Amino acid sequence: MAERLKQAHARVHALNVSTEAKTALTRQLLIVTETAKHDLPEAARRLSRFVQDLDERHMPLD
Repeated sequence: MAERLKQAHARVHALNVSTEAKTALTRQLLIVTETAKHDLPEAARRLSRFVQDLDERHMPLD
């Protein structure tokens, strides 16, 4: 899980989008990180959905 979160953060950091969009995406990843402290299966589900949306460009990038 930690490695997957690290990879997701790196992908967000590498995006060519506005600072506001990066901040919003980073906040979503921080929520996943917090969730992992209490409910690892839920955090894994959220992270998978986040990465899938990022892959498919369904994120609010701008």
